[in-house]
Formats: sequence, C-alpha cells, structure tokens
Amino acid sequence: MSTPRMSTLADVAALAGVSKATASRALSRPELVLPETAGRVLAAAEQLGFVANRAARQLARGRSGLIALVVPTLENSYFTPVIAGAQALAGEHDVQLTVAVHPLAHPDELVAFERLSAQVDGFIVVAPRGPDEVVAAAASSKPAVLVDREVAGLSSVVADTAAAFGSLVTRLVDDGHERIVYVGGPEGSWQDAQRTEAVTRAAHGRASLVRLGPFPSTFAAGVSVLPAVLEARATAVVPYATAIGLGLMFALGDRPASSRVVVSSERMVVDSLGLVGVPAIDVDGDELGRVATGLLLDLVDGRGGADAERAQRRLPVPVRWPAGA
Repeated sequence: MSTPRMSTLADVAALAGVSKATASRALSRPELVLPETAGRVLAAAEQLGFVANRAARQLARGRSGLIALVVPTLENSYFTPVIAGAQALAGEHDVQLTVAVHPLAHPDELVAFERLSAQVDGFIVVAPRGPDEVVAAAASSKPAVLVDREVAGLSSVVADTAAAFGSLVTRLVDDGHERIVYVGGPEGSWQDAQRTEAVTRAAHGRASLVRLGPFPSTFAAGVSVLPAVLEARATAVVPYATAIGLGLMFALGDRPASSRVVVSSERMVVDSLGLVGVPAIDVDGDELGRVATGLLLDLVDGRGGADAERAQRRLPVPVRWPAGA
C-alpha cells in the first residue's frame, strides 16, 4: 500500500489561488499580505493538513531561527527568570533560544564569541563587567541587545535598580537610620557604579553612608562583610546582590533587638523565605528577558529602524516595604 503524499506549499498556493511566494508570506508573515488573502491561504493549509517546516521558513529568509542569550556565569540566580522570560517570548515567535556563557571581560574572548555569532541571528548580552570596547566589538557582528548595561550606540534594556536603591536609602533615612552601609558588587560592574551613585546621592547631607567593597555576588562575601558592618555601627545595609544580603543575614543571626540591622533583599527571596521586616527590591526578571527579546526580534526583522538600534530602555523597579512600616 502506497504512503499518502504530503501536501506541499505549491498545493496550498493552488487551492488558495495565489502564488507560492504569496502563500509563503501569508504563512510566515501574514501582516505583509491582505487579510482576505491570508485567510484563504490559512484555510487552504488547514484543509490540506499542511504543516510548514519552521527551519525551512527561516532558512528561506536567510535566518537560522536561533538567538543566543549570553551570560557571564550560570552561578548567579538573578539570570534564571531573565532566561525564562526570553525563552518564553522567543517560543511565541517560533524562534529558538540558546544560552551561552561568555563573561566578555577580555578581548581574547571575542574569538569564541565570533564562532557563536556565525550560528545565530542575534544576541541578548548580559555583560556587567566587560570593558565597553569589548562589549561593543562582540555586539557588532549581529543584531544585539544589552541587558542591565548601557553602551553608547547599542540598544539595551535595564532594570532600573539604581533608582530603586536610591529610593530605598531615602526611605531608610526618613525612618531614622543615620548610619547606612552599601555593600558594593564586583569590581568593574556597570550596575554597581550606577547603584553607588544613587545611594550616595540619596544619603548626601542626611545620613552617614559607608561603602564597602568591591565584593563578588556570593553568600560567602556577605558572611565575610559582617565585621566591617559592625565596625561601621550601621543600622541598615543595602547589599549589591541578594546572595550578599543572605550571607550577611546568616552571619548576623538572632541579634538582640537593640543591635538589629535591617538588610534589604529581593522580593522573591523575602517571600520564599518568609523574611519579616525586610524591605524588598522587586526586579521582574521575566519581564526584563521578554522586553530584551522583543527588542532583539525587532532588530533581526528590521523593524523600528535606527530608533530600535539605539533604544536604551529602563524598566521601573519598585521597592516593597514591610506591612506597617
């Protein structure tokens, strides 16, 4: 018994009364054809049981159908929801997302980055510590969007944690805290520089602010910073990263109320651990990943023109205070 012949794009085009090129556009980019034409083609495809080959569609457009999200490490849990949001939106657009680790801290990393560039249509790049010239060189080969980093001439999406940190310090001072410590992040971090400036400005002339660091974004770093926090006689601490804050909270333990230190954290951690009396910075990593992916897909498809290529977007980051605070 012979195997039934599978329908082809030519069959769909013939049934819909259009050319193969029009049928292809109607199935891959329906916004480029008249609505009634798209409707006829889709109805014909459904009637014939035609399933378009996504890889073939992408190749026909000179694309791989693959984008890369580049992170400096997989050890930082901050990137997890960013990756999830990026993957979700990419899937909605029939695009595959791959994750690659490239710190982009040195020019010699560009060779490996160029090999990846040959396989993808574009990049979402998280490179908090790399020099501007290295990041710009990496982003020059294909459409690229930076996350939580701004470099002149490149499109980017930033969670505006600097503004949130400034708001946090302002409120702590309003609540009577006179000695505040900011535990800084890794040396060379773009976000750390932004946050340092914001907390310094918020405390200026109103409270004593001690900056400690640089520190890696680790639990161990938070534990190690306790002696310096106590020496500063701080009543409130704003850590660069959640892991640092958790390490410091662990090191503080159950101290007497008279010597209690308020340590800010991230909303997800506050909620999951049931922390009481802790102000929380509410970064929506999923939204950050989605917005970056949407902007990248616009660049890959040529939508938005020069405005998209130079877009530098900052997403608001709210601060949630304990009930009754």
